[in-house]
Amino acid sequence: MSSQTPAVPMRKVAVASCVGTTIEYYDFFIYGTAAALVFPKVFFPALGATAGTVASFATFAVAFIARPVGAILFGHYGDRIGRKRTLISTLLLMGIATVLIGLLPGAATIGVAAPIILVVLRFAQGLAVGGEWAGATLLTAEYAPPAKRGLYAVFPQLGPAIAFALSSGTFLVTNLVMGDADAAFLDYGWRVPFLVSILLVAVGFYVRMSIAETPAFVAAGGTADLDRPKRLPFLEAIRKQPREILLSAGSLTMLFAFFYMGTTYLTSYGTKTGLTRPVVLGIGIAAAVVFGIVIVVAGVLSDRLGRRRVIVYSSALGVAWSLVLFPLLDTGSPVAFGIGVVGTLMIFAVAYGPAGSFLPELFQTRFRYTGAGLGYNLAGVLGGAIPPLVAPNLTASFGSIAVGVMLAVTGLISLVSTLALKETRGTVMTAEQAGEPTAV
Repeated sequence: MSSQTPAVPMRKVAVASCVGTTIEYYDFFIYGTAAALVFPKVFFPALGATAGTVASFATFAVAFIARPVGAILFGHYGDRIGRKRTLISTLLLMGIATVLIGLLPGAATIGVAAPIILVVLRFAQGLAVGGEWAGATLLTAEYAPPAKRGLYAVFPQLGPAIAFALSSGTFLVTNLVMGDADAAFLDYGWRVPFLVSILLVAVGFYVRMSIAETPAFVAAGGTADLDRPKRLPFLEAIRKQPREILLSAGSLTMLFAFFYMGTTYLTSYGTKTGLTRPVVLGIGIAAAVVFGIVIVVAGVLSDRLGRRRVIVYSSALGVAWSLVLFPLLDTGSPVAFGIGVVGTLMIFAVAYGPAGSFLPELFQTRFRYTGAGLGYNLAGVLGGAIPPLVAPNLTASFGSIAVGVMLAVTGLISLVSTLALKETRGTVMTAEQAGEPTAV
């Protein structure tokens, strides 16, 4: 990399990684928004309000079960044939699954087949996102100079912030155009954001096709590695760095819990406590802007303070915030709801900013795509799938404070796990380190 001029390629790589993750997570988030606002009535009308919401969030959770599978599947090809080609595959899979969800008839039309097909398509979305994150972060991390990797690695991390704003915005515009015509919104209005995604996928495909393979992958042997068919990146990662995989999963557990509770569960919670859909969606857009800014600041700080230290700060703050969040929300005030959502997502963002450089720096080049993807997506199961799924029943049985206690536990898991990992700031990600990155 020393022979390159990083300013030109890094600008292009940064845009490509940001555009790609924005599109992938837009598709992923519109499902979450629809799961909170629409799917209980469209796909689970016979179950009633509470059970329908639980069933809807169960389909949402299916994607998190699929994500580690996607990390293994796409990580294998990402470590064998390259980051670029694999990322194009994840983008196309996500786009096709999302459009098909938008075209799927409801339970009133095709009966039980509707939720079954929905689960299958949601699983496909999970596979795509499972392979997306590691590839997008590696795209920037393996191009970036070590001293500025925290800065450049925030570009793929900005994708979720932009995507959450876009998904909330498209639902908000659709809702405002239809006014109070709830029947029309439930019938076809919610489908618009899903169908529009095909245009975004076309843009992302064009951008990713224009990017070359990463220098670290090429230096490590590139596609020549296909001549060694017995090498399995998944088994290598499990055998050589199991500790890093498990601890990185624990480190990011609170990150996922805070994000998906803040973007999905609280969307449902807000509408059920008397806030209108436009108010809840508008707050979501404002929160996305704020936590996008915090992601950038946290990534830059990680170049100065270290990745590990910034994530530790986020975890410790998250434990305290969890215990005051739901008493604040239960006041029923739109202002309190806004503070709750923004605060939750800001704490998430403090950890998420450094995560894009922290995980890739933990793993060897030969199985970096697989190792980083496994750690990240196992955290998605622990923090992203379980809390939104059990939160409605916890609230019904013990009150909303029980959800806060659950979130505090995820914060403690992340705090302990992060403290057990090494600092990675300054890691050199080249083949000259005999396959293993070392700090400088």
